[in-house]
Amino acid sequence: MEKALAHISEDGTRTQTVYEHLSGTARLAGAFAAPFGAAQEASYTAWLHDIGKYSVAFQQRLAGGAATDHSTAGAQEAMKGCAPHVQAAFAVAGHHTGLPDGGNRRTADAADATLFGRLKKPVEPYDGWREVALPQSAPPDWANRDPLDFAFFTRMLYSCLVDADFIDTETFMNGQAAPRGNSTTLSSLLEKVHAKASGYLAAQSSSPVSCQRNAVLRACMEKGAHGAPGLYTLTVPTGGGKTFASLAFALEQAATQGMKRVIYVIPYMSIIDQTAAVFADLLGAENVLADYSCADYKSLEQEKLTSAQYRQLLASENWDAPVVVTTAVQFFESLYANRSSRCRKLHNIADSVVIFDEAQTLPVSYLLPCVSAIAQLVRHYHATAVLCTATQPALEPYFRQFAPELPLQEIVPDTAALYTTLRRTTLCDAGELTQEALTAQLCALPQVLCVVNRRKTAQEVYTALPTEGSYCLTTLLCAADRRRQLAEIRQRLREGLPCRVVSTSLIEAGVDVDFPMVWREFAGLDSIAQAAGRCNREGKRAAENSIVTIFRRTEKAPPLFGQAIGATNIALDNNADPASPQTMENYFCELRKLNGSAIDKIGVIDAFERGRGGSLYPFLTIAENFRMIDN
Repeated sequence: MEKALAHISEDGTRTQTVYEHLSGTARLAGAFAAPFGAAQEASYTAWLHDIGKYSVAFQQRLAGGAATDHSTAGAQEAMKGCAPHVQAAFAVAGHHTGLPDGGNRRTADAADATLFGRLKKPVEPYDGWREVALPQSAPPDWANRDPLDFAFFTRMLYSCLVDADFIDTETFMNGQAAPRGNSTTLSSLLEKVHAKASGYLAAQSSSPVSCQRNAVLRACMEKGAHGAPGLYTLTVPTGGGKTFASLAFALEQAATQGMKRVIYVIPYMSIIDQTAAVFADLLGAENVLADYSCADYKSLEQEKLTSAQYRQLLASENWDAPVVVTTAVQFFESLYANRSSRCRKLHNIADSVVIFDEAQTLPVSYLLPCVSAIAQLVRHYHATAVLCTATQPALEPYFRQFAPELPLQEIVPDTAALYTTLRRTTLCDAGELTQEALTAQLCALPQVLCVVNRRKTAQEVYTALPTEGSYCLTTLLCAADRRRQLAEIRQRLREGLPCRVVSTSLIEAGVDVDFPMVWREFAGLDSIAQAAGRCNREGKRAAENSIVTIFRRTEKAPPLFGQAIGATNIALDNNADPASPQTMENYFCELRKLNGSAIDKIGVIDAFERGRGGSLYPFLTIAENFRMIDN
């Protein structure tokens, strides 16, 4: 009897049997799942995923026949016996079309696209699969402890399967392995960080900012080298050297703990270029993957890519790189996605140190599912998570909800003293201003940054400024124009030339600029503090001469800012110090109270804990609706 085939090369000269494909996929999937103790279960899932290809109908399909469903057979086999492998069934059923909703176990019929519908669907006979010897396996005990554990493990198992399936198929079809992966060890990258850190720490400086930056760096390196994987905060005022210090922590811990990679999660594309460039300059461009929608290698046709860009493109598919810099939208939407193209990377988040830069920007309406996902990674997938920000968003109560055994550990001791030492600005309140009064104030200052709440306001104020040295930064700018304008702005600031910038809040989250004066339209306290971080950033001027002016416009603030402004008013009651970490904690607590149940806008947690509309585990439904940015 001829061996059943899984693939035929495009030129028709080579074949891969089903057994060869299942074997290769199982080997890879098992290796991918090993960091979270599920190697056998992933191997089991992979051995089943294509057994439907043993059917006569599929073999005819390879010869040009009609399309046939080859995924359902493996899902049905996974559910047989006294201990069904439900997560494996989900993964196998969705390895081409995406993780399905579970559906209703009692009422689903064979026409339903849900898992329980697929389990009742007639399939073509696939008797040849008996040559496969399934490994004895079961999911880890914790994977079935509660619905959230079950659902997250399902996605991670699915990730192992679809990435292994794709790589094994790609290798056969190309006739050789694609140039994936990177041989540079994290220990080698850590040596580069040590060399740079030695320069900082050895330099003699009387500057309070430099001394405190070095103290932060030492604390990060010490905690990274000696701390266990877990949940950390890094709370350092803007300009305190968080970016390099957090990278040092991450590489110290990853190298010490034998972890695989560092993932840097950034809220806005306005700073991903900046951060990725800093890391690439230090660690080597070949070791840093910048994965975001506007990356150069994603905009070119494959035949026009350089070999380095092609490697980046491949790495972006499954995050197979030592250091990954990506956006919060990419990170969290992938964790709640259901399609193989988005989920391939998930298993590579396991065994990683994940830095959440500007953690205060986690969207309030998706806060619970984001916190739940972080807790899952730390509890079960040998990951470390660091919430890195100048304005820590007071998330401890939510982490206690999902992971009561995980303490939030602050990396830098005595953060309150740090904020006192690093205070570099003086805050003043200009009250309510008309647009004409505001522009008159800005025109009188040679170098100033003004941050407003609306794009329309930014454009109107910019239009009223002198032509020379004036800039308008909004999210309407493409990445290339944004990079160019920021480079010009930094150059003019260094040379003392006129430089007046009107921006929306995009400039607040880590954009490295240093203005002598900043004006900020009244908003959330975190936004005010972040805007203040663009004033006297390097501490070269006296704090009393570095003025951050808060103003209110005569028109009503946009509804989007209503709750943040309300929380700011409450937090600043009784003349509270706006730069104090305690005031910031009070602000975020008040903001959560004002938002109430809106911290899980589409009901992700409830949908997986209780089902939705009678359907269990609505992977597809949640994936279609989980959009951290509406448009």
